[in-house]
Amino acid sequence: MVTDPGAATVVALSGNPRAGSRTSLVARAVAERVAGLAGSAEIVAVELADLAPYLFAAERPGVDATLTTVAASTVLVVATPVYKASYTGLLKSFLDLYGTNGLAGVTAVPVVVSGSPAHSLAGEVHLRPLLVELGASVPTRALAVTESQLAQLDDVVDRWFVTAAPLLRPAFARSGGPPADPETEGRP
Repeated sequence: MVTDPGAATVVALSGNPRAGSRTSLVARAVAERVAGLAGSAEIVAVELADLAPYLFAAERPGVDATLTTVAASTVLVVATPVYKASYTGLLKSFLDLYGTNGLAGVTAVPVVVSGSPAHSLAGEVHLRPLLVELGASVPTRALAVTESQLAQLDDVVDRWFVTAAPLLRPAFARSGGPPADPETEGRP
């Protein structure tokens, strides 16, 4: 999946059980904004919906390759729709395939997409602890996007990014990517 193993990589992981979802759109928007910190980071989009039939198969080369790509990412954007006030079972099933510290060295960004602002804390309360349990560093607040905000997605991501950018920049410094220009990183 990754074409240059030495380059900084931002993975946009969508835990929506439907490929091409609004969750995927949000994950990609966040990944693109975050990749801008490195200047030339590769963005890899992962749709767990495409892997769902193979998650529990005895032979699962596509799943195993994706697990490796995700664990090798510089920054991992983990996006999920809010289901029953939490993340999807599909996302949980995928992440359960990692052992303790399976995401060590990865900087993760939790993202939730919900129908109601009442679910805005799902990323902080449920998704962040899961990512930390797997060894990921989660330096930013989770980004919560409601369906009513999707029409202004760029603005929503930009507002979040103003405070997230300085916290994410060190991930790219560790990967050897070029430092971002602090004068322009918070601007759209």
